Amino acid sequence: MLTRRVLALSAFALPLATTAHAQAPEPWRKADRLYTDEFTQGLANWIVEAEKPSFAKAENGVLELDAPAGLTAWFKPRLQGPLLVEYQAQAVYDGGRNDRISDLNAFWMATDVRSPDDLFASPRSGAFADYDLLKTYYVGQGGNYNSTTRLRRYVGRAGDRPMLPQHDLKGARALLQPNRWVAVQLVAYDGLIQYWADGRKLFELIDQDPYRSGWLGLRTTWSRLRFRDFAVWRLAAA
Repeated sequence: MLTRRVLALSAFALPLATTAHAQAPEPWRKADRLYTDEFTQGLANWIVEAEKPSFAKAENGVLELDAPAGLTAWFKPRLQGPLLVEYQAQAVYDGGRNDRISDLNAFWMATDVRSPDDLFASPRSGAFADYDLLKTYYVGQGGNYNSTTRLRRYVGRAGDRPMLPQHDLKGARALLQPNRWVAVQLVAYDGLIQYWADGRKLFELIDQDPYRSGWLGLRTTWSRLRFRDFAVWRLAAA
């Protein structure tokens, strides 16, 4: 079931910086919950783009994506920042043909340069290159056979997926563990962009020209993922 509350949004101007102190308190806090999906009513709130025939279902409190190639499940509502998206995710490994432990990925604040006001007016095949025309934030956790975790800020140009050197992590603490639920948080707080996993901030980007609204996509390729406890929150100043 999808739940929505319509609320006034607040903004908070951030100073420009390149690095935040790990011990510093965050400038944002959760204010109001805007959406939830309990994953009991099927895929009514999602649009799935799959490169090859794939399996997607939402029932009994879990969204499952089982894909032999690229797949993105888009949450239908357009989201307006400042916001936080959170969910728990699990990379499944129990003998299935697509159980690879790889690519717990997400797009957020995504728009397509071909149709900025309607992401779904410009359909994509599910192949990764089809997403180059997005303006979006993207994290691929456990990509490349669970060897890398990366943050990118897409700029809407084919073949151009910018990434800063410090946003390419290879340490084990940033990678996936089989059959273990990980709590993910995606932050878009004006120009402050963050990715959290199990309470650890893996990435922070101060964006001087931030993407302030857009769509959320849960993404994988050749993998089986499960999701639960999905919610979108409005953020306010701490």
